[in-house]
Amino acid sequence: MNPHSDERIVDSWEKNATQWAATVRNRKVESRKLVTDKAIVESILSHSPESVMDVGCGEGWLIRELAPGVPHLVGVDVVPELIELARTAGGGSFLAASYEEVAAGRIEGAFDVVVCNFSLLGKESVEALFGAVPGYLKSGGVFIVQTLHPVVANDQAYVDGWREGSWDGFGSEFVDPAPWYFRTLESWVALFSDNGLRLASMREPLHPDTGKPASVIFTGEVIPPSNF
Repeated sequence: MNPHSDERIVDSWEKNATQWAATVRNRKVESRKLVTDKAIVESILSHSPESVMDVGCGEGWLIRELAPGVPHLVGVDVVPELIELARTAGGGSFLAASYEEVAAGRIEGAFDVVVCNFSLLGKESVEALFGAVPGYLKSGGVFIVQTLHPVVANDQAYVDGWREGSWDGFGSEFVDPAPWYFRTLESWVALFSDNGLRLASMREPLHPDTGKPASVIFTGEVIPPSNF
């Protein structure tokens, strides 16, 4: 298996599904607890959606958080164990599917919001997903992505490329960290524009202790056809 590949990312998450679910449900990730969980929920609800698809939903926390105010919720993840944990906890419908399957149109329906919350770690799979998202959006729908801030999270040359993963700070029960594909801010913006999405907003939620961005949240909307 290629050590820097989308396949390796999936393999790592399959090995760490139980550990990750426990970490999320016990709110052990400081930045999520202080900043980023609230930020993504607020970003989604600001659009008053009737339907949301969470791609890379993990054990389903975001779906459960949205459930009181959003009637139709679908969570998708490639790891069957995470999907089973999400189904058990409830809040919406959950499907085990890869990003490639999502890109191929396997998921039925159209949504007011498609969201990816810290779930876009690969290269080819992410590019394929971006190409498919406009087809999953209702008229006026938006694609919301929260990810690590490229400037703050990078300690290497500021160029696109694979990075080694790390479970530092997560505990000894985590094994075999997944690699991830780093994109500059410019490259993230290009992913939207190159796939028929106009960047409607970009937020940089600040960590209250460091004063630095804890993440970046992009909101893209489908570019309407020109009348000219």
